[in-house]
Amino acid sequence: MSKSKELINAIKQKGKNLEGEMSFFEHLEVLRWHIIRSVIAIVVFAVLSFTFYDFVFNKIIMGPKSLDFWTYRMMCKVGDLLSLDGFCVERIPFNIINTEMAGQFMLQINSCLLMAVALGFPYLLFEIWLFIKPALTDVEKNSARGFVFYATVLFVIGALFGYYIVVPLSVNFLTNVSLSAEITNQITIDSYLSLIATLTLGCGVIFLLPIVIFILSRLGLMTPAFMRASRRYAVVIILIIAAIITPTADIITLLTVSAPMFMLYELSIMVSANVHKRKLEKEKEFYNQK
Repeated sequence: MSKSKELINAIKQKGKNLEGEMSFFEHLEVLRWHIIRSVIAIVVFAVLSFTFYDFVFNKIIMGPKSLDFWTYRMMCKVGDLLSLDGFCVERIPFNIINTEMAGQFMLQINSCLLMAVALGFPYLLFEIWLFIKPALTDVEKNSARGFVFYATVLFVIGALFGYYIVVPLSVNFLTNVSLSAEITNQITIDSYLSLIATLTLGCGVIFLLPIVIFILSRLGLMTPAFMRASRRYAVVIILIIAAIITPTADIITLLTVSAPMFMLYELSIMVSANVHKRKLEKEKEFYNQK
């Protein structure tokens, strides 16, 4: 009799294991389709970038190399207005070279892919949201409401800041550093493209900090008191991050990059404080109703 019970229990346990395995494979199937749709979106944006590659290369990629770039023109106007000597960018002394047989072909491919990632970032966030949404509780879903929209807005602002502020300041500083007149700047196209992509996309990701803090605060994993108490450590971390994403020793560039990050941190404290205040009000209403 005991053996028959053990056999029945073993069969039931095997059924549960099979059910768990099917559930796991079903999740893999769902994930596979999210990845497929994301890849298709990246391919579509890459083809679109390839179609308008003359504009992508000459106006976007090579933009920070030209003295006619918007940031350099504004710097000259500010320098003239405030009578600041040396603030106007008068030369960008470097040439871009290709050292690989397939270098220019890979440049076209890589630049199109980078543009596709930047343009398709909102859709990638949407696919991530669709994948994790079924696994969230109602509280967690409410916490992440509007995630795609606000994350997209912050990413675009950060990417524009990186492209129009951080990139030209870095290019201007790095190319005007001269240890000897015998040394000329011959920059490989890979190095140049890597600098632009890292600074632009890096700033876009960093600007997502308020969204992350908002979600963590709604989940109860972050409080404004903790963020205020950790402000001194945050200053050090922000300066380290700014030094990493800006490959220059220029203190002006470092402060230009870190200043918005400080403001983002303070904004995140305000966001967390607002979430914490609403949570306390709801708790107060709940206990007053009892």
